[in-house]
Amino acid sequence: MMATTHALMGLALSAVVTLVAPEYTPVAAASGLAGGAFPDLDLYTGHRRTLHFPVYFTIAAVAAAGVAVLAPGAWTVGAAVFLTAAGLHSASDALGGGLELKPWRATSEQAVYSHFHGRWIRPRRWVRYDGAPEDLALATAVGVPASLAYGPRIQGIVAGALVVSAGYVLVRKRLPTLAAWLLGTLPDDVRRRIPERFVP
Repeated sequence: MMATTHALMGLALSAVVTLVAPEYTPVAAASGLAGGAFPDLDLYTGHRRTLHFPVYFTIAAVAAAGVAVLAPGAWTVGAAVFLTAAGLHSASDALGGGLELKPWRATSEQAVYSHFHGRWIRPRRWVRYDGAPEDLALATAVGVPASLAYGPRIQGIVAGALVVSAGYVLVRKRLPTLAAWLLGTLPDDVRRRIPERFVP
């Protein structure tokens, strides 16, 4: 799934918190968006393995939620939302495609790595690949309702994320061709540093 979809899923989680504890609306929104996007910071190095923890993030989220209930505050609520959103991101990557350069070909059986189990979880392909039309549909389905819990600033962020997502969907299948062209223009020593999954 797209990073924007994951971020908007985190925002949807935070919207639930704002209904229960509206005084934490700003921290919940920021934590939901950040937590939803955070695991994809490993995009270049060890993607879906280095910062993706489907089991451990979930365990940490349950513990953090318990702390937030017992001792509510900006830090405890923020941590609980962040960890829950990061856990949701990590786990939901198993519902998408694999890690190959052209995931619509469905040749990879690696969706997300579970450190707890010590193995890769296979892709279910409910969302066939990041940037598929159903990916945009999911981002819209979670982002638009979630934005209604917030004011114009968050609604603007959601609108911007959906515009970026739509643009990505339009060019997604052309990106491997562009990557091949760009790699051909790079010096050999730089090309050798590019992760194998980006090489056509």
